[in-house]
Amino acid sequence: MTKPRKNLPSPLGAHLGFWLRFVSNHVSLRFRQLLEAQGATVTEWVALRTLLEQGEGSHASLIDALGMTKGAASKVISRLEEKGLAQRQWADGNARDQRLLLTAKGRALVPRLAKLADANDQHFFGHLPLAERQALVAAMQALVQHHQLQQIPSE
Repeated sequence: MTKPRKNLPSPLGAHLGFWLRFVSNHVSLRFRQLLEAQGATVTEWVALRTLLEQGEGSHASLIDALGMTKGAASKVISRLEEKGLAQRQWADGNARDQRLLLTAKGRALVPRLAKLADANDQHFFGHLPLAERQALVAAMQALVQHHQLQQIPSE
């Protein structure tokens, strides 16, 4: 039996961040695969969900929600338009004041994709008692609040 050496760095498994990332990567990977099977990306899901909540949003509010540059968000919006899921409207004929809204097809898709998100959560966390799931959510929300995290992860 070898003696443990002093001054070695702590092992990966000793870090809460390691376990958060480990679980998060697996949760995210499976969800991404579920979405891709439906022809959607995680970024598109976040955009669709955000637009559903807003009812009608501005380009700027979607950029804020996605945490992307204007150009990157514009590409996401263009993909949603190409798929017939969202549309741009110009407010009062002003090309600078763009409004974004879901089409009927987009509004119908969001609940189907939300069921995939629910199923993914159930797959990973359904075995935990309700009190533990609620405590885990509360702990994550406390971290978000403490660190004033605002950007929604979209990839």
